[in-house]
Amino acid sequence: MRWTAPPLVCREAVELVSDFLEGSLPRRERRRLERHLAACDACDAYLEQMRAVIAASGRVTADDLDPDVLEGLVTLFHQYQQES
Repeated sequence: MRWTAPPLVCREAVELVSDFLEGSLPRRERRRLERHLAACDACDAYLEQMRAVIAASGRVTADDLDPDVLEGLVTLFHQYQQES
């Protein structure tokens, strides 16, 4: 009998979207996400929104940001991680 990973919940799917769009998601996780997206209209819409944001904003690197802005973003990210 082959082990199958449990289905993703929406919160997990949202956390994987960046890696999915960058092409860095491992194959097993990519397939789990694709199955979830096929069944979840809300997460599929979120993925399309992220694609639209990326297309509209282009690519921003850390070097493009003012150091204070970068520090603020990193602080917000750490706060988000602590709340999760």
